[in-house]
Amino acid sequence: MIRQKLAMIVALIVLAGLTVFAQQIASSNTKAPLNTTTPKILKANFKWQNTKHSFGKIKHNKPATATFSFVNEGNEPLIITRAQGSCGCTVAKYPKEPIMPGQKGEVTAVYSAATLGSFHKTVTLTSNTANATTVLSITGEVIK
Repeated sequence: MIRQKLAMIVALIVLAGLTVFAQQIASSNTKAPLNTTTPKILKANFKWQNTKHSFGKIKHNKPATATFSFVNEGNEPLIITRAQGSCGCTVAKYPKEPIMPGQKGEVTAVYSAATLGSFHKTVTLTSNTANATTVLSITGEVIK
């Protein structure tokens, strides 16, 4: 009788061990494989030709325009919701419609040149990109 109980206990221990081992194998087979590829960009994303423009010397009261070109290299439509100049002397124009993935767009900054001397102005864009804001800058010197 003792041998039967001992055999039954050993059988239960072996069965429990096999169950745990089978669960470990099953859980290791359901793990996602490691991703060794480059992650994809999931949002809209600017790729600028440049974000700075120097006018050099410009004539007093002759507005100067800088054009900033970009491509949406993301995989969602790029939407610019706002373009704000750093002062009233800088006005920005930007596309109001969504820029589709792979499509080009432009932002222009017009400086009034009403004040003599050197200047450094910015245009801050608000968009649906990962960074949310982008700063474009213009510099130069207004002469008589």
